[in-house]
Amino acid sequence: MLRLNRATKIALAAVTLVVMGFMYIPLFVIVMNSFNSGRVAGWPIPGFSLEWWGKALANPAVHAALLNSVVVAAVATAFALLLGTLAAFALQRFKFFGQHTVNLLIVLPITLPGIVTGVALSNTFHQVLKPMGIHVGYWGMIIAHATFCVVMVFNNVIARLRRMNPNLEEASMDLGAGIGQTFRLVTFPQFRSAFIAGGLLAFALSFDEIVVTIFTAPPGVETLPLWIMNQMARPNEVNQVNVVATVMILLSLIPVYFSQKASAAGDAK
Repeated sequence: MLRLNRATKIALAAVTLVVMGFMYIPLFVIVMNSFNSGRVAGWPIPGFSLEWWGKALANPAVHAALLNSVVVAAVATAFALLLGTLAAFALQRFKFFGQHTVNLLIVLPITLPGIVTGVALSNTFHQVLKPMGIHVGYWGMIIAHATFCVVMVFNNVIARLRRMNPNLEEASMDLGAGIGQTFRLVTFPQFRSAFIAGGLLAFALSFDEIVVTIFTAPPGVETLPLWIMNQMARPNEVNQVNVVATVMILLSLIPVYFSQKASAAGDAK
């Protein structure tokens, strides 16, 4: 076991505090500015007020953007859960020519810069599909989000499948259970926590996505991150942005927390 002397422990603690400060002090400033009594965001705030919370929570544009974000993230996550799980089973349970290439192609969208993915999809939608009479519209944005959400589910599920014991499934089928019953009672419970964790992470990633959304959102449609970016150009509206950002900070804790719980539960089995 590695033992550190007192000076090293103090130095590591100091570095940790500095790094945590860089990460969380800006978030603290956003939260405080959501209660700013002034019209313009700044620091220190001149006083506390709930005025901006009332305006932001009653703003119909915020409601529409929030609804769009939830719908897009939910549908993209549903696609990701289906396709990511199927891809994980195909690559883990079967051997075929080009297997490693397929694995690379599935993971590639999460490694590409978002602006590259956005431009590529936008060009495809408008220069290839539109002249053919295919207008993807709102579904184009959902498909764009699903391309990188699939990776989150795929990585979680295939990692769990690699640690599963196939003898349990063989024993189930030897005892007379069919494929469906074996999957429902034996296979799925073993990777359920990874399945849930991947879905939660995919939802959080889609809900927060802005770069790809800029290039694929139909005219007049805004998700919450896109609405925030557009409002930042209006100084008198920045405090409403701070309110929405504060709510997003709190909501972001939910999928991360349950994802961690699900992963921990799976590792404990």
